[in-house]
Amino acid sequence: MKKFLPLLFGVLLCLGSCQSSEEADKAAIIQLIREQEKAWSNHDIRGFMKTYWESDSLKFYGANGLTLGWEKTLEGYLKRYPTKDETGTLNFTIDDITKIESNAYHVMGQYHLKRKVGDAHGVFLIVLRRINGQWKIVADMSC
Repeated sequence: MKKFLPLLFGVLLCLGSCQSSEEADKAAIIQLIREQEKAWSNHDIRGFMKTYWESDSLKFYGANGLTLGWEKTLEGYLKRYPTKDETGTLNFTIDDITKIESNAYHVMGQYHLKRKVGDAHGVFLIVLRRINGQWKIVADMSC
């Protein structure tokens, strides 16, 4: 019995640290989403884009189809939202955050834009990966 106690203690310790690690990941992801709300609502699209993976492999899927790459995604946002009247005030509702693997999560939710040019709302699914110690959106599907 004494041989199994250290093993049991190790397993329980690992389970506890895995749980708190996942909680920390989710808290960091929620913080990233709150930073997006703030940047967008300040008409800081470049600041909003800091949460995305700056890579040609970034994927954005929206009403205009699939856009590949960080630069093209930024260009699309700047074209569709040229003024504060178009960006308005952004609020997200996070419906689910699910761990995919050790360094990846997907988030499902809703976006709500209050704007002078007319309010907009819809749903999104984003995939995040921890890249160089930071959470980055690597894929975004919004409609």
